[in-house]
Amino acid sequence: MAVHIKNHDEIELLRVAGRLAADVLDYIAPKIQPGISTGEVDRLCHDFMVDFQKVIPAPLDYAPPGYKPYPKSICTSINHQVCHGVPGDKILRQGDIVNIDITVIKDGFHGDTSRMFEVGNVSIQAKRLCRITHECLWLGIRSVRPGGNLGDIGAAIQNHAESSGYSVVREFCGHGIGRKFHEDPQVLHYGKRGIGLSLQPGMVFTIEPMINAGKAAIRELADGWTIVTKDHSLSAQWEHTVLVTDESFEVLTMSPGMPAAPIT
Repeated sequence: MAVHIKNHDEIELLRVAGRLAADVLDYIAPKIQPGISTGEVDRLCHDFMVDFQKVIPAPLDYAPPGYKPYPKSICTSINHQVCHGVPGDKILRQGDIVNIDITVIKDGFHGDTSRMFEVGNVSIQAKRLCRITHECLWLGIRSVRPGGNLGDIGAAIQNHAESSGYSVVREFCGHGIGRKFHEDPQVLHYGKRGIGLSLQPGMVFTIEPMINAGKAAIRELADGWTIVTKDHSLSAQWEHTVLVTDESFEVLTMSPGMPAAPIT
């Protein structure tokens, strides 16, 4: 595993990219209302990124090995969609929950974050899933410290999710980020404390737990991208990009409209 430790200049550029990605979510938040299509959400975000922010939407035409190019600028994953939902004609309806995943490229560096949105009035069960998943994210973040281990992050997330009656998706994980969209290390959202890579100042990676209300099993849709729960249960995801500092951590994808970190 070749983990690139970022220097001061690279960290500054990652701060800028992270803040810009979070700003896209702030921009789109008031527009997530019943009646809007995911395709329109993608168009609005794309235009904001390209025309206003002057950044590159990283997902557009992104094609990792074994995948056809991703056709849109953002990911929109609704209800039982776990991740990588492709925007299109789908209309958001009262009671839906949707994850919007944004990654921008600014001056060659990536900023990556995602957030759950409630469309109108949603069920108590859906609200709880979104809340617990947000708590899982922050428990993982608060486990980051120099000298700690990657397993500390996964253990904190898994313990909270499973003790709340939910399951953790295991096929997808957080990842290092910088000049490349996906770098080492892989950041699992399950595991045991005290195992895995030792964390060092200058490491930058995403933490992005995907938590299912039902079983953890998933499947891929025919579009080759969208991942859904096999049992059709609801799924939620939150994501931040995190820097390991000399003393603890710094979240690089904060913005004025970002929901406050939960008290856990």
